[in-house]
Amino acid sequence: MRWQNTIKVSFRSILKNRMRSFLTSLGIIIGVAAVIIMVAIGEGAQKEIRDNIQTLGANLLMVFPAARNVGGVSQGWGSFNRLTMEDANVLERQARLVQGISPMIRVRAQVIGGGVNWSTTISGVSVSYLLIRDWGIAEGEFFTERDILSRNKVAVIGKTVADNLFPDQDPVGQRIRVNNTPMKIIGLLKEKGKDSRGQDQDDVLLSPSTTVLYRFRDGRFIDMIYASAVSPLMINAAQEEMGRILRDAHKINTGESDDFTVFNQSELIETLSATTRTLTLLLGAIAGVSLIVGGIGIMNIMLVSVTERTREIGIRMSIGARESDVMTQFLTEAVTLSMSGGLIGILVSLVGSRILTQMTQIKTLVNPSIVLVAVVFSAAVGIFFGFYPARKAAALHPIDALRYE
Repeated sequence: MRWQNTIKVSFRSILKNRMRSFLTSLGIIIGVAAVIIMVAIGEGAQKEIRDNIQTLGANLLMVFPAARNVGGVSQGWGSFNRLTMEDANVLERQARLVQGISPMIRVRAQVIGGGVNWSTTISGVSVSYLLIRDWGIAEGEFFTERDILSRNKVAVIGKTVADNLFPDQDPVGQRIRVNNTPMKIIGLLKEKGKDSRGQDQDDVLLSPSTTVLYRFRDGRFIDMIYASAVSPLMINAAQEEMGRILRDAHKINTGESDDFTVFNQSELIETLSATTRTLTLLLGAIAGVSLIVGGIGIMNIMLVSVTERTREIGIRMSIGARESDVMTQFLTEAVTLSMSGGLIGILVSLVGSRILTQMTQIKTLVNPSIVLVAVVFSAAVGIFFGFYPARKAAALHPIDALRYE
């Protein structure tokens, strides 16, 4: 039997019982669609994480206070804070692989303006902050080094703060009060959106670092330090350089634990993506179980088909068909059923992913390699679960098959 005849006979046999063939393939359809959609959700989540972290700034590096252990239990980042404004100044003077340094002092405060009271985050930063965060000014201007040295009470606000305090007015030039401290708005930041944690980055008020540190804090420690490497290729080198400078500044000897941690974007992406990848694998594995169930369904139907067509098999073998021909025929039918289900499952997954993205906040990303894997896997399921029925059909004795009622 030639291959084209084998495939033709297989399709004829499948189409002879359309409903049974469809129900047999349903497990494969659901399995392939579920695996692709689950993986697409995971891929979409990882892409969203990467995109959101990129909004933090170009070639971003961050210095956090170290964690402190109490009774053998880590208290988390920031529990042992020894970062000061001088650390930021030392990095700015000595670091050669960064193009911007900014301390960060955060305070949650009530802002009163335009007859409205709004709670927001007050961030004390340097003039390099916009360069580091790859942010821009929509209106007005940013504060200067002179404002930092003089601890001037000026502010640059995000769009969310502006919309809530001055919905129908130009915020630039307006006077506000921050925890009873009067301030003047000198600029409006460009809209940036939400970060990787879903927090609104536009709900912020920026002010000179010294103003926030000495007017709203105790003037001692800062929360973190932002920096930007000179290029993407120099991020790791800049990270090592910053660590070396801070160890010298803090007089940390070789072998002693650092009282700070330097993170770069790649580490942040990897940290946030690790859980997503694990969840994607788990969901994909659960969805893959339906492929196995679908394969078992194919094997059952093929066994029924062998029983129903026993006399046909006997006739074919009596007129010259070899065992290999019979086996190839039934194996081809099993693979055709499985592949058809796989192709329909791919179409269902593509439509389902688009509908899911449009109707919910879940973003999906269908990876072509996953589609290819699904096609190959569905064919493998057909071969694996179709082999036993095909082997059983090929092993029938022609005379016994012809006598079968």
